[in-house]
Amino acid sequence: MAGGVRTAAETEVNRKARKAGIASFVGTTVEWYDFYIYGTASALVFGQVFFSSTLDPGVATLLSFITLWAGFLARPLGGIIFGHFGDKLGRKTTLVTTLLLMGVASVGVGLLPGYAQIGIWAPILLTLLRIVQGLAVGGEWGGAVLVASENAPKNKGILYSAFAQQGSPAGNLLSTFVFFLLAQMPTPDFIMYGWRIAFLASAILIVIGLVIRLTLEESDQMKAVKAANKESKLPLREVLVKYWPLVLLGAGALPLVQVTYFKNTFALAWATEDLGFERSAFLGVIAIALVVQFIVQPFGALLVQNMDMRKAITLLVVPEFVLMPLMFFAIQTGSFWVAVIGMSLATIPHAMFYAAIGGILARVFPARIRYTGLSLSYQLCSMVVAGGTPALAQWIVNSTGSIVGVAIASAAYAAVSLVCTLILLQKTGWRADQPSVAEQADIDELEALRESEAVKDGEAPSAPAAEPSGLSESAAASMRN
Repeated sequence: MAGGVRTAAETEVNRKARKAGIASFVGTTVEWYDFYIYGTASALVFGQVFFSSTLDPGVATLLSFITLWAGFLARPLGGIIFGHFGDKLGRKTTLVTTLLLMGVASVGVGLLPGYAQIGIWAPILLTLLRIVQGLAVGGEWGGAVLVASENAPKNKGILYSAFAQQGSPAGNLLSTFVFFLLAQMPTPDFIMYGWRIAFLASAILIVIGLVIRLTLEESDQMKAVKAANKESKLPLREVLVKYWPLVLLGAGALPLVQVTYFKNTFALAWATEDLGFERSAFLGVIAIALVVQFIVQPFGALLVQNMDMRKAITLLVVPEFVLMPLMFFAIQTGSFWVAVIGMSLATIPHAMFYAAIGGILARVFPARIRYTGLSLSYQLCSMVVAGGTPALAQWIVNSTGSIVGVAIASAAYAAVSLVCTLILLQKTGWRADQPSVAEQADIDELEALRESEAVKDGEAPSAPAAEPSGLSESAAASMRN
């Protein structure tokens, strides 16, 4: 009988885990599609559409990349705002809100008149809409990772968090595919209205994402926090006062994730404007590399889940020191297939690292402030590193006339990520099959609360008491796991 009960409970946990994983994947795919189409459009058309035609093309592209950066500057604010509500009200409501916000901003970009129609208001409004996108994705990522990891079966949080991470290459691939098709249009038509189709189509994707996300169940760990009345009064203050070293280390672990903007944004502009690649041809290079990323990425989470995480991370990151710089020289040959091989090989290490890092960072913070801490770490790196990456690379090329400096910068990203991740694991725990320091603290706090409630009810502390404060069995089990 007991065995049957355990089997039924395990079946329910696995069902919820799969549902949460799929919902996280679909939602993040839609969010990242919207976020990435802006990057592609900023490399291909925004300099021509939203800035004065009297500007040098390289300067116009640089200004376009600066509007791209505005979204990244807004992401920490989005992480703070939605992290607060995610830790106070729950993950589901917050994720529905971020999806709606992203949809409104993307459709707005698709309808926005250009510089020829409204002058200086064109880049101003474009920047404002990009900021709204940044706020939305700033709140999205942390919640999606937590919904997947917090609902995962015991000791499989890193593996299930990869569902949310898989939305990034899927959204990126979808955005690249859409622009690949649109780029077949005659150039004047593409510049005039073709690129707008990619943004207006996001309205359909948002509806699909909302239908799936509205059926999402709250994570069991969040239910446990709320049932025990353990919500943080001001999550941001608690994170900054008690956990700021972990936030900085978490942000320092993530530059390797942001090398995607060397590839998919800067390299697209560089290859088509300076090296003579056709738009559709280089979008094809990016699309093939994204297919490679989508296929190999989950294996990174699998590797980290099943071995000493310090060794796994080292194995994943070290090859990038060589492969990312080599990618630029492969593109510089002007050969389509050499560029494909170079970009595909450079994609493998950082894609596998990306699959695991969300789950690793989710283990760093206690459940009551986890959304805020996780989001703040990720979005700080995005603000400082990701958004500035295309602008930095373009500035290096404009200043030196050489790609060498860009290659060196890309290797430096990997070095920073490796050092910070290893220090973080040393502080929080490096065994995926065991609770982290923060998770163990949650378990201890829950057990202390259970014993306290048992004493109040006149029971022996060791007796199997009812769940305190309305805590469900599944929520309590989730906290213990």
